[in-house]
Amino acid sequence: MKIGTISSRAVLIDGDQALDIATASAGRFGPDVQSIYANWDEFSAWAANADMSGAATFDQASLGNPTNPRQVFAIGLNYRAHAEETGSQLPSIPATFTKFPSSLAGPFDDIVLASETTDWEVELVVVIGRDAYKVAAADAWSHVAGLTCGQDISERVVQRAAGAQFSLGKSYKGYGPMGPWVVSLDQFPNPDDLELSTVLSGETMQHSRTSDLIFTVPRLIEELSGVLPLLAGDVIFTGTPSGVGHARDPKRFLQPGEVVETTIEGIGTMRNNVVAG
Repeated sequence: MKIGTISSRAVLIDGDQALDIATASAGRFGPDVQSIYANWDEFSAWAANADMSGAATFDQASLGNPTNPRQVFAIGLNYRAHAEETGSQLPSIPATFTKFPSSLAGPFDDIVLASETTDWEVELVVVIGRDAYKVAAADAWSHVAGLTCGQDISERVVQRAAGAQFSLGKSYKGYGPMGPWVVSLDQFPNPDDLELSTVLSGETMQHSRTSDLIFTVPRLIEELSGVLPLLAGDVIFTGTPSGVGHARDPKRFLQPGEVVETTIEGIGTMRNNVVAG
């Protein structure tokens, strides 16, 4: 199944049709998408037989962020080639920071530049569907509701300032586009191996596969949940592959008028226009 939001209301998506979940379930689930992930088992059972007769055609540009997380986890240096391009040593445990939830945005929202040193980072995003605490990697996928696309938009100067406390430079308003929807795990033949890319105004900047992750999704859940509980609806930005702007020679950053297209196999494509701040 695909779960999205339109006008902040959770919807089930089937092709070009969207079903308002709160209306169709008589208020049992929704309208806040968080209520779906917080009751994932019940919702999944209901959605499997949901009556789609009340669905209506929608414009993809109306889609918003398909999550509303309490906690956002983000992982740095989780592709070997990305660590190499930045001259960094491979981490022995996940390099974890947060993007504050108010930085998250929809799949077609504008990216309003906070500076001239703003960069792109395509990332597979994991949405937790069942609370996870001290979960072994072998059991980790059973705690996942689904997967979505993300861009960890990054202001590189602030990111590296103040002792390289990444979170502030990653959390400008709109610096976390997500979507276009969350796709449940049953839709992926192999969720451990998905193609992902960033295309900037027609030029491919990043292209890799999630099978190249240093810390796989199950390993990330094991490591993070070994420290603190992961709550239903939380999201994990799993890291970006090589091809970011600040590692290029010469460096390249986002410019007003450009379009960032973010695609992940089995999920879809986000398109974000870059505009001046």
